[in-house]
This record gives sequence, structure tokens and C-alpha cells, in this order.
Amino acid sequence: MRKITVAAMLFPRFQMLDLAGPSDAFGEVKVLSKGECEYEIHTVGTTRGPVKSSCGVTIMPDRTIFDPCPHFDTVLVPGGLGVFDVLDDSTVLDWLSAQSRTCRRLGAVCNGGFALGAARLLDGKTVSTHWMDAPRMAAMFPRALVEPDRIYVKDGALYTTAGVTAGIDLSLLLIEEDFGKEMALSVAKYLIVYLRRIGGQSQFSPLLEMQANGNASITAIQQHILDNIHVAHTVESIAKHFHMSPRNLSRVFSKHSGITLISFLNDARIDTARRYLEGTDASIKQIAGHCGFENAESLRRLFIRRLEIGPGEYRQRFRSTD
Repeated sequence: MRKITVAAMLFPRFQMLDLAGPSDAFGEVKVLSKGECEYEIHTVGTTRGPVKSSCGVTIMPDRTIFDPCPHFDTVLVPGGLGVFDVLDDSTVLDWLSAQSRTCRRLGAVCNGGFALGAARLLDGKTVSTHWMDAPRMAAMFPRALVEPDRIYVKDGALYTTAGVTAGIDLSLLLIEEDFGKEMALSVAKYLIVYLRRIGGQSQFSPLLEMQANGNASITAIQQHILDNIHVAHTVESIAKHFHMSPRNLSRVFSKHSGITLISFLNDARIDTARRYLEGTDASIKQIAGHCGFENAESLRRLFIRRLEIGPGEYRQRFRSTD
């Protein structure tokens, strides 16, 4: 039997699904391989005694970071609100640093990556995290390249993921690396999930959520676009409305908002289109007109380029039944 040891570091208020999801995926390997290979899961607490998760379920870890630990092939850090309480805990950070030098691979689910960042294990790495935490991670760990739209990122021996259920995506990747694609596909079928999820985090997050700024003139421009999203705006038409030159408008907007005017306009159109797709029976052609696109094909092209799925498939996934 080929056995791979996996350690999951548990801190108070960790996200239960970040532990349970990957653990269940790993557990199916032994069943599906009929005992020929398996993962051995070890839970390691950052405190002595039981550890309560963010949902209130309590876990008694197999051991703690204060105890001698066997060699772990893979070390995973779940996310959860409690991760921010351990960022200044030198004992936790030293344990992670020591494990990174001995394990074959190190991973974090959701915002568990903040613990790795505090241990200086994200420096020089490309990483992902939950879209809501991406700006905070980029600010706290400027030596890491944060990819806010990725479901998961592998950079050498470091693995990081987007939010919560992305831990299952990561576990399927690790299973494929360890035991082949056929095994990973069998586990995915059993769990009724995709082996490779289509699209990135943007399909779940509002694109304009992270683009607020305190500049009054830029806020006015953004509000004008949002209030008149059905208009076929151009840089020139917006500049004319605000009595600015197109070049100066583009420069000022990028400086104060962090993105180009066209990027903001396109994201605003896609977010509006998503609301129509989620809550109405309007055709793609009608939605394109409501959102300022030249035609339905223009909407489809931008939708796929930005979200990596088409508007029709998006509607099937996220349409409200109300």
C-alpha cells in the first residue's frame, strides 16, 4: 500500500469545511483503490485540548504543535476567521516554517494563506485566496503576487486556493498528482463535483466590489457610468460629459482608481448583465442592449474573456428560482 501523510493545522475558529472537504476527498482514495493506496490524515492543534471551529463543532486534534510530530508529506492550513488571531503567534509561525523545510508540499485553503504569509512563506510566490481577502493579502504581504481570480494556484511546492469549497478543488489536484487523473476523476464523480471547475472566482464575486476610492471626481465618473450603463459609452463620450480631454480622463481615472476607465466600464457592464441573467427571463440580445453592448456577440465575447464562462452557462448556474 502507498500511504501519504497529510497534516491539517487547526486553530480556534477554523473553517470546518476547509478540513472536512479535503479530508473526505482524500478518504475516498482508499475506498476506490480497494486499499491499494490511501491518505493518512493527522490533525494538529495550535492549542492544547479541543479546538472549536467557526461553526461551533469541536475537534480533538491527534496532537498539537507542542508535541513531537512524525514527518508529514503534505501540510495544509485551513481558513477561517480565527486565522487572524494566530498571525502574531511565534510558536505557530515557527512550526509552519519548520514544516515547510521538511514536507514535500505546503498548502492553504481560503484565507489560511495569511498564516503562511505571516511565516514569510509567501515571499516571491504567486498565490490566491478568497476574493474578499485578496486586497488585504496583497497589502499585508507585498512580496507575494496575489491572483484574486484563481480557484487555486500552484507555485513550486506551495499551493493556495480561493474560498471554502476550493479546498476540494485543491484536494483533487493533489490526488491527481499522487495517484493519477483516473483516480482524481473517480473521486470527483463520487463527490459530484467538477474535476476542473470552469472559470475563476469572478463568477462568484461582484467585479466592482474592490474598486471604491475616496476621490470625489472619480466617484462622480463611476456613478455616471453606473446610472447610465445602457449607454454605449466611450472614453471620448465620458470625457466630453465631464469637460475633460480623453487623455487626461484616462490618466486621472487610472491614478485614483487603480484600473483603467475601460476596465471599470466593462466590469460594470458585466456585473449588470449578471444581475439580468440571475433574475430575469430577458434574452441575451435584450440584456446586451440594457448593458450598453453593441450586440449579443459583444456581450458573449467580453463575458467569456472576463469570467471564462458564457452568459448562457452562467444563467444555468446562478439563475434564481424566485
